Amino acid sequence: MGLNPSPDDAIFNAQVQKLHRLTVYTRWFVIAILWLTVAPLSLWALRGEIALWQNYFTWSAVRYGLAYNRFAAMGLGLCIGLTIATLVWQSRNILFGVSPAYQHRLEQQVMKIIKQGPTHPFWKWVISTKDE
Repeated sequence: MGLNPSPDDAIFNAQVQKLHRLTVYTRWFVIAILWLTVAPLSLWALRGEIALWQNYFTWSAVRYGLAYNRFAAMGLGLCIGLTIATLVWQSRNILFGVSPAYQHRLEQQVMKIIKQGPTHPFWKWVISTKDE
């Protein structure tokens, strides 16, 4: 492969797919970290309201419990929102394929990684092969 790989190059396309896979794995890793750190802290802050909800559950109690515990609500909202957004994004990519704009950004990023060489942080995951 030369310095300027074409988008038709099989190796280049494999590298673009590796970068996409790395993006997917990174998103899920961040979401897992959020669910392991932010969600338990948010639920802990809501422990009094959760006890109340177990005895007298109404949607008004949930609404006021979250309204008066904004940081806990924002933490749970962040976890739930990022999970749903990633599920929708990944489902769209699986069902309809990646958008041309996203494909172009991936290709540009791979070109940038190739241009920088082994000093790029993603080099070993995207460009290098097991033979090297």
